[in-house]
Amino acid sequence: MKKQFKRTLITTALPYANGPVHIGHLAGVYVPADIYARYLRMKGEETLMIGGSDEHGVPITIRARKEGLTPQEIVDRYHEMIRQSFADFGISFDIYSRTTSQMHYDTASDFFRTLYDKGAFTEQSCEQYYDEEAGLFLADRYIMGSCPHCSNENAYGDQCESCGSSLSPTELINPRSTISGSVPVMRETSHWYLPLDRYEAFLREWILDGHREWKPNVYGQCKSWLDTGLLPRAVSRDLDWGIPVPVEGASGKVLYVWFDAPIGYISNTKELRPHDWERWWKDDSTRLVHFIGKDNIVFHCIIFPVMLKAEGSYILPDNVPANEFLNLEGEKISTSRNWAVWLHEYLEDLPGKQDVLRYVLTANAPESKDNDFTWKDFQARNNNELVAILGNFVNRALVLTAKYFDGRVPQTTAPAYEYDLRTLSELASVKAELQRYLDTFHFREAQKEAMNLARIGNKYLADSEPWKIPADSPRLASVMNMALQITAALTVAFEPFLPFSMQKLRNMLNLEQLPWSRLNEHLILLPNHALGSPELLFEKIDDAVIEAQMQKLMNTKKANEASESKPYRAEPISPTISFEDFAKLDIRSGIILECEKVPKSDKLLRLLVDDGLDKRTIVSGIAERYDPTELVGQQICFIANLAPRKLRGIMSEGMILCAEDADGTLSIVSPDIKVLPGSKVK
Repeated sequence: MKKQFKRTLITTALPYANGPVHIGHLAGVYVPADIYARYLRMKGEETLMIGGSDEHGVPITIRARKEGLTPQEIVDRYHEMIRQSFADFGISFDIYSRTTSQMHYDTASDFFRTLYDKGAFTEQSCEQYYDEEAGLFLADRYIMGSCPHCSNENAYGDQCESCGSSLSPTELINPRSTISGSVPVMRETSHWYLPLDRYEAFLREWILDGHREWKPNVYGQCKSWLDTGLLPRAVSRDLDWGIPVPVEGASGKVLYVWFDAPIGYISNTKELRPHDWERWWKDDSTRLVHFIGKDNIVFHCIIFPVMLKAEGSYILPDNVPANEFLNLEGEKISTSRNWAVWLHEYLEDLPGKQDVLRYVLTANAPESKDNDFTWKDFQARNNNELVAILGNFVNRALVLTAKYFDGRVPQTTAPAYEYDLRTLSELASVKAELQRYLDTFHFREAQKEAMNLARIGNKYLADSEPWKIPADSPRLASVMNMALQITAALTVAFEPFLPFSMQKLRNMLNLEQLPWSRLNEHLILLPNHALGSPELLFEKIDDAVIEAQMQKLMNTKKANEASESKPYRAEPISPTISFEDFAKLDIRSGIILECEKVPKSDKLLRLLVDDGLDKRTIVSGIAERYDPTELVGQQICFIANLAPRKLRGIMSEGMILCAEDADGTLSIVSPDIKVLPGSKVK
């Protein structure tokens, strides 16, 4: 018999705060989680949805070193950008926090210490690559070399991004440090390990016997790991960014990010519900559901449960409905190659169309295998489904009601016509399927069933032809009443999927948000209820809009091909100048305080720069390369004594230094360590 729960705790994978989020994140984790959370809340179930930014780990330090900023400055910037993107797309977190909060530091430290005191860890010595020039142990991502499988010369110590092979640093041919460029040496160090192998029997019983209902891709990956045999896994690293290991003799060591990050679910819950958080994490009547991508299955199904089991007082996840990956135009999404549709850029190009993207990503959800997003499909689903089916039905129902019944729900008797009764039967069947799919995490199929309600409505109007029925006929009132009840039901059925559009539709119906139970009612709108003014729920997307998005991707592809092509020859050196000529240039460092696009210009940004003495305005032609929000807080180098000149009516007091790649891509020149504003560049 299936266990009955009193409440549901939903967690979502914590995105790395080293860059913005893209459609792959939305499709794989956050839209599915939001659909489920909204559905449960509509059913009246006690539900929390917990999210946050993962702000430790090597990707953060790599971005910080690249930009000449501290890791904290990097995560502060991207945490806010990610949080805003999720808010813009209606991802309804009860809390979206971060792993650099004091609450998280305390929670993660206490969790480690509890396991340490219980003897749950083993301490082992191992050899690890060490950069003698930089004086530090190298994380896998700080080591590059030739891939042993495809000979890519720039493979990382954990993965080759060319062929996709998982690697260990010792497999690389001719390894080198990405920090100093020197050849690293092997040096002994010691770490604490979580002995996963001790928990194999528990995991086999809990997963393989106890959770056969899990999605095949999740269950299969877990079985594969268990059949291969588990090994102890380090829970500490030699880094200077992260949560310090809270035991004596651990100087220079921090908690490994895979150990630290999932504890963020607990710390964020404590931050939200400080007085009753244990009810959500330590009460067997709570159902815990993790929404993640397939790259996180092992952490959430094997490693984190072992951590919770070892601690002893926490509940274990009831389900982990992980998705596969979303590709873009037939190619793997790659943040390093800028092959992505970034959420903040999407809203700049297609304002107000959050629900269109939510709909398309759900329709193409990679629930059981990798799937593909294409702009042509995006256009087709908007025009042929949202506009032609859902929007068309809603518009016809409301416009006809305004025409024949002065915008009020007509009075009618209970459905007595045979066709109406058949239609009601079809609606009931669709509603039952919709709920069944939502309950089992099949959101793609659930959305199809929601759209089937609109299809039934369209067919009902087309077959009934109310425009041909005499105005004083009871049949006209019956038909339009039925059409309006279907329209009201759509606000319930589509609320988890299209929250912005359903708010708009409720405004047109002059209706409050309804609980899920009312989806099955035949009389949602009472007779004589006054409706609002009809509006178009969706609008067609023209070819020009799609072509612009395709061109943006093609520009990215050309830039990648140009940067990857060999050999490359730099431009000829300019004519020789004297040292005295060079000495006339006053080149300084500065920090960008504000940044915005110059109106009516595609290329220019206006920057307010702290030059160490004052603040100055500089206009720079880098808008096609940089998002203004990404530049705030970044160090730059600029010519300080260049004669001011007006650009687009703005007085520019200097010139930012940039390197221009072979494809014309600009990259701001900045110090590789933090220096004071106004420091001279010599």
